Amino acid sequence: MKLGRGDLNGAERRSAYPTDANGQTRSPAEPRRHGTEPRRGAWRGGAGPGSAGDGRSGTAERGSAQRSDVAGGGVRLPALPRPGPAALGRSDLKFNADLLASLQIFINNEWHDAISKKTFPTINPATGEVICQVAEGDKADVDKAVKAARAAFQLGSPWRRMDASHRGKLLNRLADLIERDRAYLAALETLDNGKPYSIAYLVDLDMVVKCLRYFAGWSDKFHGKTIPLDGDFFCYTRHEPVGVCGQIIPWNFPLLMQAWKLGPALATGNVVVMKVAEQTPLSALYVANLIKEAGFPPGVVNIIPGYGPTAGAAISAHMDVDKVAFTGSTEVGHLIKKAAAESNLKRVTLELGGKSPNIILSDADMDWAVDQAHFALFFNQGQCCCAGSRTYVQEDIYNEFVERSVEKAKSRVVGNPFDFKTEQGPQVDEEQFKKILGYISTGKREGAKLLCGGNPAADRGYFVQPTVFGDVQDNMTIAREEIFGPVMQIMKFKTIEEIIERANNSKYGLAAAVFTKDIDKANYVSQALRAGTVWVNCYNVFGAQAPFGGYKASGNGRELGEYGLEAYLEVKNVTMKIPQKNS
Repeated sequence: MKLGRGDLNGAERRSAYPTDANGQTRSPAEPRRHGTEPRRGAWRGGAGPGSAGDGRSGTAERGSAQRSDVAGGGVRLPALPRPGPAALGRSDLKFNADLLASLQIFINNEWHDAISKKTFPTINPATGEVICQVAEGDKADVDKAVKAARAAFQLGSPWRRMDASHRGKLLNRLADLIERDRAYLAALETLDNGKPYSIAYLVDLDMVVKCLRYFAGWSDKFHGKTIPLDGDFFCYTRHEPVGVCGQIIPWNFPLLMQAWKLGPALATGNVVVMKVAEQTPLSALYVANLIKEAGFPPGVVNIIPGYGPTAGAAISAHMDVDKVAFTGSTEVGHLIKKAAAESNLKRVTLELGGKSPNIILSDADMDWAVDQAHFALFFNQGQCCCAGSRTYVQEDIYNEFVERSVEKAKSRVVGNPFDFKTEQGPQVDEEQFKKILGYISTGKREGAKLLCGGNPAADRGYFVQPTVFGDVQDNMTIAREEIFGPVMQIMKFKTIEEIIERANNSKYGLAAAVFTKDIDKANYVSQALRAGTVWVNCYNVFGAQAPFGGYKASGNGRELGEYGLEAYLEVKNVTMKIPQKNS
């Protein structure tokens, strides 16, 4: 069953927000710092389009709002459309559970109930209430999807015979459709995940489109080579698709992780069986409609909502899946690699957890370093695998840095994710919410100094106050384990040699950063850090062109960039005897 989408061309565009008797938008409710309970609104499950205003000054045009520095990079961002149906031109369309109900499994470009007929609820994290029921895929559904994918990959199939350049056209068409429905997708992402609508629209969706377009451009550009063997032989290499690719994506960036996985797989001619996270299935399932609309042949992309121990495990252990790509926790990464090894030794790429060091040297620009360290930790509610979750500050600037970081955390706006002023929404679910509060309790018990926050930020929903700890020691639990929430730990160091050793003393190696005005120090530290990505005087800078992946327990393989294609390609050597070779 399709998720509803408004007609973009014909209907009058109106505000999705409440109006008074004169047709004017009512004064919005302002979000408060830290403690606001999102106001209940038109969406079943509470917070959603219409449940709170944008807090605008009254000078912006109705239906949009100016938003600056949303991504934390100090850049002025464009106007935001209102979330929801009005942004798509349908003011009569209601976002509620009735519209979203009976979401199914996408196989062979068709929608199917789970073979078991089971469903599971997806929850609005701003309220803790059920949005709708979604089909619960398991091993039987994975078998069905893999069979469809294998048929789509057969020699002579429309997909295998398609020109490489046309695969690129289909990816570009998918990007066009996502851009067309950008406001709707951003609203779904916010409803299901809890991230601020402004971030979903301006950051996540922008990166999704750019990622798909980047890999569309690669579709006809991965070339084989001719090789000058001795003797009368002609030798060349072919770059061929791996085949049926299982892909298991996380809940923290549902749309973006879907694009990171689909882009290289489809550009190189593979077929996909994707399991979406049970916490956040709605936006990825909506994209399934767009995949069909874009013109991808049946069976090329199959999408299964379900749980890791059932659907995810079935993909990892399936004898007819040629590769599995997973983004998620290191613990689950171990299980996936084991299942792959014990089945058919399928290829595995893993993007796993992190505990990334963010190193602030004493000569760093203090204003910029404080802003970026805040962004490095608190962006996306702290739910980033590469979050700068070990903030190391050189001792002579430590006190000032801590004081300013605490003030910045206290001023962070937490509230209804559909409010344009909100900087931090809820954590994704109750499990994460309780886990984060547990880590905060552990930090206090082990002697770290709680400087601000540390409590729930609302009476309902899964909101956590922006939290900062000082006087953190490297052997404390909060300094070693991935919290995956808005909890900043600030630690002191003396020398560069000391901090390199401490920064590398972790089982993780996903990302790191160093802030300094000295180019020699920047080069020295960035070369010494054992991490797949090192940022210098910036944090969380991503582009589809640049590879991303981890050292050590943070995974193996790379996503994005030219390197991201390698995991989806087989290299075949073809050598043929010829009558005579000439130079």
